[in-house]
Amino acid sequence: MTSKKRRQRGSRTHGGGSHKNRRGAGHRGGRGRAGRSKHEKHNYEPTGKHGFTRPPKTKPDVRTIELRGLDEDAALLAAEDLAEEINEGYRIDVRDVVEDGHDADVVKVLGGGQVRQTLEIVADDFSASAEELLAEAGGEATLSKRGRAAAEAEREAEDGDAENGNEGTIADES
Repeated sequence: MTSKKRRQRGSRTHGGGSHKNRRGAGHRGGRGRAGRSKHEKHNYEPTGKHGFTRPPKTKPDVRTIELRGLDEDAALLAAEDLAEEINEGYRIDVRDVVEDGHDADVVKVLGGGQVRQTLEIVADDFSASAEELLAEAGGEATLSKRGRAAAEAEREAEDGDAENGNEGTIADES
């Protein structure tokens, strides 16, 4: 196939319309932001950036796992030495199960589905529904060392806010 440049040979304006059209910035409506009051449709005021984006390196690396999956795979995890068998149930340290769990800042267990076995789960954090499901099935939600430290720090922060008279402020509600 011939190139566009070759096809344009002999054409006076090379696809640029009338010979008047390619005469500098006049055909484009001026240079830069000229004519803002006239060219309303395509030359609007900039909106700018709003808010604050937290730097990714300061965000905690949170890994999650569903309670349903732990319940279904408990026997397989025990066979692979990732869970211990305890009387009529299993004890599972979630950091061993979750991919890159030992590198994560927080490993959280989420509730979902049903729990049919007695499970003792060790994790850094639990959702309210996960704790409820484990309790209903006769299991236990145990905070890991990291989880206990985080909960203690959170409790101290709340106590400090209460002592300083900062409870009920807008910052606490968000």
